[in-house]
Order: sequence, then C-alpha cells, then structure tokens
Amino acid sequence: MAVRRSTLLTLTGLAAGLLFAGASRAEEIIKIAVTNGPHAQIAEVAKKVAAREGLTLQIVEFSDYVQPNAALDAGEVQANSYQHLPFLQSQIQARGYKLNAVGVTVTAPLGFYSKRIKRLDQLATGARVAIPNDPTNSGRALQLLHKAGVIQLKPGAGISATTLDIAANPRKLQIVQVDAAQLPRTLDDVDASAINTNYAVQAGLVPKRDAIAIEDAKSPYANLIAVRTQDKDRPWVPKLVRAFQSPEVRQFVAERFADSLVVAF
Repeated sequence: MAVRRSTLLTLTGLAAGLLFAGASRAEEIIKIAVTNGPHAQIAEVAKKVAAREGLTLQIVEFSDYVQPNAALDAGEVQANSYQHLPFLQSQIQARGYKLNAVGVTVTAPLGFYSKRIKRLDQLATGARVAIPNDPTNSGRALQLLHKAGVIQLKPGAGISATTLDIAANPRKLQIVQVDAAQLPRTLDDVDASAINTNYAVQAGLVPKRDAIAIEDAKSPYANLIAVRTQDKDRPWVPKLVRAFQSPEVRQFVAERFADSLVVAF
C-alpha cells in the first residue's frame, strides 16, 4: 500500500511539473502585431534573435494603423511594433486603451511625394494635397507644409495640428484627408501626397530619393514596442525589447533600409 501511495504521489508530482512546464512554455510564445512592410521585415529578424532566448514570436500582420492597438488591448496579441509615441498616446486618449511603450525601434520619417512637382513650393493655387486622416500623422504633414511656407499654422499648433489650425492658406490648397494605407494610390490624382515610410516603401518609393519634402533626423516620431499595461513587467518583455534592439536588427536596417529608416536605439 505504501509503495502504491508513493508511486501515486510521484506520478501526481510529475504531472503537475509537466503542466507547469507547459504553462511556462506557453507564456514564452508571444503574438506581436505589425504593419505590412518594413515593420514586418524587422520583426522577422527579431524573431530569430528572440528564439535564442527561448522566446517564440508569432508575427501577425495588419494593413492599417487602427487594428494593431485594438487587437493588443483585446488580448488577441501580446505586443505590437508599428507606431510612434504621439500616435499611441492619441489612441489611448481616444479609445481608453491600457497600453504601455516598452522600447523604441526605428524612426520612419514621413515625406511628401509627387508625380507633378519637385518641391512643395511649386504647388499651384488650388492644388490638391493628400495627407493622412489620423490625428497624429495629419499633424506631421501639416507641419511639413508649414515648414515649406505653403501654409501657415497658428502659433503653438505643434504636432497635434489639424486643418482647423491653418491660419493662412494663400494658395488655397485643397487638403484631402485619406486613410494612411491608401495614400500611395492618390499620387495619380493629387499634386502631392504625404505618405508614411512603411507605405511608401511598399509602393516602391525610396524616401530619401523620391520624397520632395521629408522630416529630418530630429523628428520625435521614433517607432516603439507596445504591450498591455498589465504585461509591462512580465519577464518576456525585456527579451522582446532586446531582440528588436539587437545588433542583427541594427545591421538589417542599415543594409535593407538605409534610404528609408533610422535606428532609434
């Protein structure tokens, strides 16, 4: 009887240990949301680095800027990598998300592109200009137009500028707000279009070569890794950040996106 009881206890303990080990392994499988293009490609490099630390990344690609945060907040993924801090903050404020930034990745400068002109100051009276329709990136585009002298923004408009902050529009530009992912398709229909780097690259554009105006290196829009607030202190988070900030990722960005992205770590 004692032997049977001892055997039963041993088997019970072994089963509990296996269940615990299984839970531990499951915890190390992290779904991370990214947008198509450079962020997805960078995540593939980080995935290989993370695997060396026992962290398995499952990359989930989205084609817009709204769903990755919605999926993260809902717990459908455990992290995302595609946005800058002003955009994350605007999403938190607008939608009540409980998300935290845990590390930076790359800076992707927003630029204006055109098939009709070479500089923004060549925009004619009544020209049509397309900009992103999300609050943060529209503000970036308006700041570039302001810097080029083709519009004037109200003092203090800052990075959250909207079309309501345009104090002067002497050329009577028609500013059209479009979903960011669709902006490359507007190039045949407008005089200039402000396109985020990931969508520009997808469309075969090279920002440093093709943009007629582009943000400089001092841009405050470094992209970041975000997680749910409840997960920010989990042990897999620093592993994830180290993978994205690894020498392998730095080298990949330098070789693959030298004309498009700047490492922010």
